[in-house]
Amino acid sequence: MELPKICILAGPTAVGKTEISLALAKSLCGEIISADSAQVYKYMDIGTAKLREEEMQGIRHYMIDEVDPDMNFSVSEFRERAELYIREINEGGKLPIITGGTGLYINSLLNNLNFTDSVSDEGYRKEMQETAHIKGSEYIHSMLEAVDPVSHKKLHPNDLRRVIRALEVYKHTGKPISYFQEESRKQPSKYHFAYIALTMNRQRLYDRIDKRVDNMIDMGLVEEVEGLLNKGYDKELNSMQALGYKEVADYLHGFTSKEEMVRILKRDSRHYAKRQLTWFRQDRRVNWVDVDNFYSRKILMENIIRNIAGKIPLI
Repeated sequence: MELPKICILAGPTAVGKTEISLALAKSLCGEIISADSAQVYKYMDIGTAKLREEEMQGIRHYMIDEVDPDMNFSVSEFRERAELYIREINEGGKLPIITGGTGLYINSLLNNLNFTDSVSDEGYRKEMQETAHIKGSEYIHSMLEAVDPVSHKKLHPNDLRRVIRALEVYKHTGKPISYFQEESRKQPSKYHFAYIALTMNRQRLYDRIDKRVDNMIDMGLVEEVEGLLNKGYDKELNSMQALGYKEVADYLHGFTSKEEMVRILKRDSRHYAKRQLTWFRQDRRVNWVDVDNFYSRKILMENIIRNIAGKIPLI
C-alpha cells in the first residue's frame, strides 16, 4: 500500500514561508496545514502573521483558529487533528503542504512520537507550575539542564509547558524526552514526504524580522493584545506566552515602555529565528534552500519543486 504524500515547508520566522507555500499550493494542487503553535488560537491574528481569508488566494488552510486562547493545545492534539486533515486532503486528490516554524509540530507528524504518550502526572505539572510562579520559569528551565541538556538547549524558558513536560517524562521514565524523540526518528515514517526548509543571509533575515515587528505594531498588535486581555484572557495563559503577546502584555501592564517593548520584541524574535534554524539544522532529512541564491522567484520555485519531485511523485 502506497504511503500518503505530504510536503513540508519549514524555516525561521520572516523567511518568506507563507508566500512560497501559496505558490507551491497553486503549482502542485495543494492545500496548506499550518504548523504554527500560535496560529491555532482564535483572535490572535496580527502577532501570528495569520493570513486573512482574502489573502489565501483561494487556497484552503487548516489548523488555523482551532481553539480559544484559554485552551491548552498540545503537540499530540496537533498531530491528531493534522493527521485527519492530511487524510482528507489526500482523499480529495490534493497534496497536503505542512507550513510553519514549530519544529515539534512537524516532528510529531514525521516521527512516531508515541513512546511517552502514556506518561501523565497532573499533580507534578501543577507542582512545577506553582514553583515557576514563585521562582520563575528560568528556575524550572535550569532544572531541565541537569537531566536533559539537549531539550534544555532547544526549549526557551518561556515555553514552560514543554519544559515541564520534558521534566515529567524524565521523572517517570528515568530517560530524557530527547532520547525518546531520537528513538522515534529511527522508525519509518507513515508518510512519503519531502522536507524543505528555507534560509537566507542572517543579517537580511534579522532586518526582515525588525520590519515585520514594526508592521505588526502599525497594524494594531497592541490593540489586539489589549482586546484579548479585556476579554479575560490572562497574560499567564500558554497562548499569551506566544512571541509578541507576552511582550505587549508586559507593556500594557506597565512593566516596560512602548519603545522598550518594541526593542525586546525585535530581540526576542531574532533569538527565536536563531533557535528555529538550530532546530531544523539538527534534522538530516531537511533539504535546505537558500533563497538568496536565486535571482528570480520563478527560478526559486522551480528549484523547490525539483527538490520535492526528487522525494515524492507529484503525479
